Amino acid sequence: MKYTTEILIEKPLEEVAKKMNSVENMKHWQEGLVSSEHISGTPGTFGAKMKLKYDFGNRKMELMETITMQDFPNEFHATYTTKGVRNIQQNYFNSTPEGFTKWTCVNKFEPTNFMMNAMLFLMPNAFKKQTKKFMTNFKNFAEKGISVANA
Repeated sequence: MKYTTEILIEKPLEEVAKKMNSVENMKHWQEGLVSSEHISGTPGTFGAKMKLKYDFGNRKMELMETITMQDFPNEFHATYTTKGVRNIQQNYFNSTPEGFTKWTCVNKFEPTNFMMNAMLFLMPNAFKKQTKKFMTNFKNFAEKGISVANA
């Protein structure tokens, strides 16, 4: 399953990139993030791996992030792998004529087991909704300093 989500952030590109390119800031916009652990490579660069742990109440999840391209302030691509699915994500950041930032996020989910294949087929909107939620959370953090960590 592949889809694209866009959001306008009313902040300049350089400011958005600085906030996005910070592991410390992830807790402010990735709701449910419990911890991040650097595994290998130089943090924030091509090939670097990081383990991310999430707690969504009744559902816990562990992801492995592998950076496949880092060209801030314009692009950041990574692959996220967890039990049953791989998410290949491409993020593009463009300055608008108003001096704001348009964030375009392209997600491609590849199931690695039958159960996740069924979920992607039956509930594609759940994945799209989660992407939009994270992007909106980031927008609120970048524009207004609102953190989901304080909720």
